[in-house]
Amino acid sequence: MAHPATGWPADPPPLDPRSAPLPAYGKGSLADLLPDVATGQGVPGLSSGLGLEPADRVCVFLVDGLGWELLRAHPEQAPFLTSLLPSSHGGRGEPITVGFPSTTATSLASVGTGLPPGSHGLAGYTVQDPDTGVLMNQLRWRPWTDPHRWQPYPTVFQLASAAGVATCQVTAPEFEKTPLTEVALSGGTFHGRLTGEERMDFAADRLAAAGRSLVYTYYSDVDGKGHRFGVDSDAWRDQLSYVDRLAQRLAEQLPPRAVLYVTADHGMIDVPFDPDSRIDFDEDWELRAGVRLLGGEGRARHIYALPGAAADVAAVWREVLGDRMWIAGRDEAIAAGWFGPVESRVRGRIGDVVAAARDDIAVIASQTEPNESSMVGLHGSMTAAEQLVPLLEVRT
Repeated sequence: MAHPATGWPADPPPLDPRSAPLPAYGKGSLADLLPDVATGQGVPGLSSGLGLEPADRVCVFLVDGLGWELLRAHPEQAPFLTSLLPSSHGGRGEPITVGFPSTTATSLASVGTGLPPGSHGLAGYTVQDPDTGVLMNQLRWRPWTDPHRWQPYPTVFQLASAAGVATCQVTAPEFEKTPLTEVALSGGTFHGRLTGEERMDFAADRLAAAGRSLVYTYYSDVDGKGHRFGVDSDAWRDQLSYVDRLAQRLAEQLPPRAVLYVTADHGMIDVPFDPDSRIDFDEDWELRAGVRLLGGEGRARHIYALPGAAADVAAVWREVLGDRMWIAGRDEAIAAGWFGPVESRVRGRIGDVVAAARDDIAVIASQTEPNESSMVGLHGSMTAAEQLVPLLEVRT
């Protein structure tokens, strides 16, 4: 969501990093969902901040890329999900925040561990591994890194399973052995199902199979169509309609004493394809000066400076982009709370400079990141369009 220029001074000052709208860590974020659910199922040792009503059987359906603002803007494509929004119809849905950056690897780790990014350590799409000095892609897990060194905490699924809750994940088969699944979503049993309908039916079956059950299921193509075609496309709207039917299919099969939560890992915006909106790092000598590595993604950049150059890099980025992006040094971003509490092992993964887009822009890298740079829909920053996701409830 870009702020309108009307009323701003002709030469606006750089945005204060402390003015960025922070995720609601500890009280209303994606990381608070499973600890709250598991606490209600009698799993010990977890803190809960959302105040959800306990249920014996809980299913979490995570729709990749389904932002709160996108859902509210498309009631015709999602009549069932819209019926769960707060309204005169009695919907109990509400928005929660994800975390920073608002990106899949970071958010899935927050979901599964119940921790903010500064604790679980998956602090962006790509971040520097302090031990090697190279960029680590945390979605694709390249280059290979020991998963349990990178993310040492147990998942909420593992804690729930150990406490006697029948726990499982029902998602695409190719995710079963991935390191991201291992560190973020493992615990109980994994069930690979190809189609969305198969996942919904099997999730309902597993939910009813025990007195206390915790089931996670996932669908990715809303995000995929948004990246490829944009959220203002027929392809994206068709996917939203499909997900709406999937959610209704699952809701209609809920057993007694059960609750379904529909949520997401981030929202998305379309960024125009023009040089003023897509600033090409690979073609901009000012932004490249003093930079050793460019991490993160277009709307949430980790910038790693050459030795001794961090202050100069921050100054240049503020001069060039500081009226459209929140630009913070590492210490500033940590102090402002962007990542939640940051552990010492995670600190070096965060950029010497961190840049988060406020306006509808992105810092792309056309040569080094050609695929990401060609995407229509993007996410990663702290705007409402990216940060807010639905938490919709169906209870029997």
